[in-house]
Amino acid sequence: MKLKSHINQIIQDAFTKADISHEAMSVSEATKPEFGDYQFNGAMALAKKLGKNPRVIATEILNHLDFTGALSKGEIAGPGFINLWLNPLWLASECQVASLDERLNIVKKETPIKAVIDYSGPNMAKQMHVGHLRSTIIGDTLANLLHFLGDDVIRQNHIGDWGTQFGMLIAYLEEQNEDGSVSLKDLEKFYKEAKGRFDEDATFADKAREYVVKIQSGDTHCLNLWQKFIDISLGHCEEVYEKLDVKLTRDDVRAESFYNAQLPKVVETLQNRGFLEESNGAKCVFLEGDEIPVIVQKGDGGYLYATTDLAALEFRANTLEAKRICYVVDARQAGHFKQVFTVAKNAEFVASDVSLEHIAFGTMMDKGGKPFKTRDGGTIKLINLLDEAVIKAKESINNKDDYSESELADLAKTIGIGAVKYADLSINRESNYIFNWDKMLSFEGNTSLYLQYAYARIQSIFRRFDGKIEGKILINDALEHRLSVMLLRFEDILNRAAVDASPNQLTTYLYELATLFMRFYEQNPILKEGVDEETKMSRLQLANLTAKTIKQGLEILGIKVVNKL
Repeated sequence: MKLKSHINQIIQDAFTKADISHEAMSVSEATKPEFGDYQFNGAMALAKKLGKNPRVIATEILNHLDFTGALSKGEIAGPGFINLWLNPLWLASECQVASLDERLNIVKKETPIKAVIDYSGPNMAKQMHVGHLRSTIIGDTLANLLHFLGDDVIRQNHIGDWGTQFGMLIAYLEEQNEDGSVSLKDLEKFYKEAKGRFDEDATFADKAREYVVKIQSGDTHCLNLWQKFIDISLGHCEEVYEKLDVKLTRDDVRAESFYNAQLPKVVETLQNRGFLEESNGAKCVFLEGDEIPVIVQKGDGGYLYATTDLAALEFRANTLEAKRICYVVDARQAGHFKQVFTVAKNAEFVASDVSLEHIAFGTMMDKGGKPFKTRDGGTIKLINLLDEAVIKAKESINNKDDYSESELADLAKTIGIGAVKYADLSINRESNYIFNWDKMLSFEGNTSLYLQYAYARIQSIFRRFDGKIEGKILINDALEHRLSVMLLRFEDILNRAAVDASPNQLTTYLYELATLFMRFYEQNPILKEGVDEETKMSRLQLANLTAKTIKQGLEILGIKVVNKL
């Protein structure tokens, strides 16, 4: 449930009963248990406006609060804070409802929107490398999150499949005299060999340039070669997506070539609407405050990334009818997107009510604080990194004899891939982060393995119990109270993470939930002899709800749970 909204409404009702006019204000989570569960600080903001002492205003609000439902107690602290405690009976009832609902009583949005998430964006001329990891993981998580909350999510994979290098590549592919499956097995090697031929053989270079023109003019032979190259290249990407367990498919691909026919129209529209100026033969849009213009067409007639991005924005806003368009792209592209978004809005390619967001992220670094590279300074292929993650995960598993070979392989993949994804998602996306195998595969700290272990531990309780859970949830002590409040905050966390496009808010919540449950598990015995049946059934239900919440949270992050560890 939307716990914070529910409490805010109770306070709003108190304002109405007390006949106090105010702007919307929200409660915040209490920083310490002794300050209650939530705290309302609005009285101080109103003091100057109403010409009253904030404690007097707080007293008026407190006197009109409803303590028959969600709230059990309130008290004034300091200069006018109102500390609020939630009713244990109400908490128990709401947890009961959540535990019986497959969506944990999280209702989908009443007014969903269409949201486009642009992420991954590999270049077809090169194999996916570690630089594609963050966009792919963050983008897929955001898409999962918005979909879970009820939005109509459209995933878009804007691949680089157009440009002068493709004449060189298809000319070289043609020379191999085979279907491409062997030559393109290593795209990096293929690209280097093609570039070598282009640089050393003038006849081949002329042919490559000729093929660029033929591709762009729709020559059937060259387009067939180009399509073969794209199909095999996409196959490499799909192998990575399968290992990462992300949901991008061929249907989500919207390549640069898709927008190619629209580029002259973009320039024409900008010209007709009075936005274009010429500068050294190039057609540009000059924005106030920016020294560097947005170039949409070069002097030789060629188009740039900005032109394609404007065409894509128009398509997404008008054809796909998206109201929120998110670009999950490296933070270094911030200036580019700021300019493109401004031009798109000013020139009315996109309506004013459409939200355009650059979901920026930092760089993955090695232990020395430098961009992650191979030992010889080369770019690490993403598929190799993921394979290494699975190998290292397998090495970290204790009691290997407890599993069959296939079980061990599945477990290693779940742990290894989960570790890589969680390490990325658990930090503020705009920060750089240090890639550290030991840290990400640790059973301690904020890691996926810690959460998977917490989930597996709960499953072991149910294997030992092996009975039917009956009765009601009871909140009888402070730890049960804190755990129930934490469980009911899940929807608020998801909504906040969706608005901010910040997966680390969800990972922080899951870590705190698992840590709190571990304390609950140690201090509140469940199956221990001497625990009465009513208490046992209640604690089993709290454990079950915790497991469901962890599983759902990890599922949104694109990470699987394990039943035994």
